[in-house]
Amino acid sequence: MIPTDDFLTTFKEKFSHLDERPSSDWPAFNASPEEIVAILESLKKDYDYDMLVDVTAIDNGLEFSPRFTVVYHLYSTIRHHYIRLASDLEDDENPVAPSATGLWPAADWHERECFDMFGIRFDGHPDLRRILMWDEYPHFPLRKDFPLAGFENELADEEIVEATGTKVKPAPMAGGPFVAPQGDFMTVREPRAKDESWNERSEKPDS
Repeated sequence: MIPTDDFLTTFKEKFSHLDERPSSDWPAFNASPEEIVAILESLKKDYDYDMLVDVTAIDNGLEFSPRFTVVYHLYSTIRHHYIRLASDLEDDENPVAPSATGLWPAADWHERECFDMFGIRFDGHPDLRRILMWDEYPHFPLRKDFPLAGFENELADEEIVEATGTKVKPAPMAGGPFVAPQGDFMTVREPRAKDESWNERSEKPDS
């Protein structure tokens, strides 16, 4: 095993073309989609990053291109150290990233959630289906152009629609947006509505 103190030096020498990514905690690097799987494989086999903690994504906004970035968080159970890799996706309309399921089976659900929430497809994924929303749901809830309260949509289950006579309705927001006070203990940092004059049981007053 390479000593932790020497890891960044040897990693930067091997992948000298990678740009370091601003980070407030652990080392982070940007890599292209074409090479991301090879770098992940090297981190796993050569540098002891044996655990895939998370695969997530960033919607940088409609005004930016590349719009979508996939982010991989790895952890070494041997050296007790994290590293982060990010990959900007070229297609803003139909973003695609290579799947990491061949390296970590746990990538299966992480990538399905990214697909479900951001609309990012993972090439090579064995079973890319929505994991939280129903298959016919037409939106991607974590994209920047998805409203905070959501959209009104038809329910997918006809029996529920028949029994309830309702649709999927936008959330009432109950006085949102919501904020959490900073600098306090976690036990007192529960988010609170900015406007607490109304909620689900009390209509919003006229502005």
